[in-house]
Amino acid sequence: MKKEQKIRKNVEFRRVYRKGKSYSNYFLVLYVFNNFYNYDKNRVGISVSKKVGNSVVRSRVKRLISESYRLHLGELKNGYDLVFIARNTSKGKSYKEIESSVLNLLSKAGLYNNEKNYS
Repeated sequence: MKKEQKIRKNVEFRRVYRKGKSYSNYFLVLYVFNNFYNYDKNRVGISVSKKVGNSVVRSRVKRLISESYRLHLGELKNGYDLVFIARNTSKGKSYKEIESSVLNLLSKAGLYNNEKNYS
């Protein structure tokens, strides 16, 4: 992902937490906020707490979420700030499990434009 497609600042994360809507499943939580200033792109932030594991585990979970999001980027509606938060249960899961979790949350939020139902 490009730099301008990432949420990096604490202020931006807090805005999405405060004003956004949340969706959750067993592995992840997703916060969605309509970014009024940038309609043509989505911005994404990924948060993995130290409770999930050491730095190697946290980085792996971040990479899996990021890759799942990146591969389905063309099928998403634009103009939103998204923050994914990994739960403890996401530790040690396969790519397919994380991908289906990401797609499930995006379809719950109404952002995923695919006919398949990821429940």
